[in-house]
Amino acid sequence: MSASLIAIVPAAGIGARAVAAGGAGLPKQYYPLAGQPMLRHSVLALLADPRVCQVRVAVSPGDSWVESALAGLPRTVWRECGGPTRAVTVANALGDSGAADDDWILVHDAARPGLTAAALARLIDACLEDTVGGLLALPVRDTVKAGHERVVRTVDRQELWQAQTPQMFRAGLLRRALREAAERGVDVTDEASAIEAAGLAPLLVPGVMRNFKVTWPEDFGLMEKWL
Repeated sequence: MSASLIAIVPAAGIGARAVAAGGAGLPKQYYPLAGQPMLRHSVLALLADPRVCQVRVAVSPGDSWVESALAGLPRTVWRECGGPTRAVTVANALGDSGAADDDWILVHDAARPGLTAAALARLIDACLEDTVGGLLALPVRDTVKAGHERVVRTVDRQELWQAQTPQMFRAGLLRRALREAAERGVDVTDEASAIEAAGLAPLLVPGVMRNFKVTWPEDFGLMEKWL
């Protein structure tokens, strides 16, 4: 592989919905799981593939937890380049990375410590052969309802997927997509949505259930069982 593969972990948020789990004021990415901060588990999952040449963690200015959370990890750096939104944080981290346009960028949630080496390898293998890039995702299995307080309709789930991370795209493409989405006021909830707004179709690569995002207080106990 001639182009570099760089991982970015946006970790500038506080995870307000999960803080109630008893993190003593800690942002949720630093809450301990199986004896280690959740962020450390997520970074270690990325380091499991030797093709990832570097993991770059983007934190808020003045973050006082990241140094101890990531101490001793190889191929890992952190930068205080976090912004007010995920999209801004990823864009800032991209600019800070010095990645060439042809380099591949993996963006992974700090709150997905359950990523498996097999799922990561499957994503990398698939995207290296693709002209756009893609993301891990799971087909929606449950019946999906739309509405507010009362059901308006049942949504056809046949083409619905639940997005996960990592999401993998060329650095140049991702930079341009994020910039154009910001200029147009497009609501970017993940990197794939920026790529979609640019008129491209990211590849869907089957993920794994244990790679869920720790969001609510009860998620910590469930994730700890997986780890």
